[in-house]
Amino acid sequence: MAEVKVQDIRPTHKNIIITGGYGHLGQAISVSLAHYGAIVYVAARNEEKFENAFHEFSQKDSVHFLKMDISNSESIKSSFQWLQDRGIRLDGIINNAFYAKGQSPNEMTKEDFTFTLEGSLTSVFEVIKYALPNLTEGSSIVNVSSMYGMVAPDFKVYNEAPEYLNPPHYGAAKAGVIQLSKYYASFLGKKGIRVNTVTPGPFPSDAVQENKEFLKALEDRTLLGRFGKPKDLAGIFCFLMSEASSFITGQNFVVDGGWTVR
Repeated sequence: MAEVKVQDIRPTHKNIIITGGYGHLGQAISVSLAHYGAIVYVAARNEEKFENAFHEFSQKDSVHFLKMDISNSESIKSSFQWLQDRGIRLDGIINNAFYAKGQSPNEMTKEDFTFTLEGSLTSVFEVIKYALPNLTEGSSIVNVSSMYGMVAPDFKVYNEAPEYLNPPHYGAAKAGVIQLSKYYASFLGKKGIRVNTVTPGPFPSDAVQENKEFLKALEDRTLLGRFGKPKDLAGIFCFLMSEASSFITGQNFVVDGGWTVR
């Protein structure tokens, strides 16, 4: 029997940038990547928040702060130039950060709508654009969408918690992220660069979890009967940054506890 070569499922020794890497979901992704041997650059604005997020992490030498403001084109460009000037080749990029304002479908302004499209979709485009000189064959890009980029909100879930109602511009932007990933998967495939999407479902923050009625509504809506925890999401990013996913591109990986099945 011929020996079968096994691809490494760990992102060992890979240089990976993650935007928003110290937030609710980003911190778990960053820690998991570093745990499995990656060198992680957390691209964000606030170094103090970065230090607070990772000061107790045993492998914090593998997690580095990279100054980047995704709302500022020059900031994005200069961050990648900083890496390039130091000869740091990137193996992966995770577009996790976003910014938004406005919530009510009735009262939202055009400015709110445009601002959120910029913060959740245009920012992803710009990170990819300015990162390309740092990427080579075998690099992996993963863009983070949302289940509301795939399906409309179940408004009954928000009856007791209207303050958490999912707004229309966020879902529209996240649907765009899925399509943008497909576009770049096609465009960059000839260079051996893979582009995929990860689409999270209900992963409520600690503050949101204080509303027990809303939490119960989320749990009842999933097939698994529970909401997602950040550690539930981290594994798919490690896989997509590893050699084990080397023939996967243009795909959308939905991690939602079965929410979008029905």
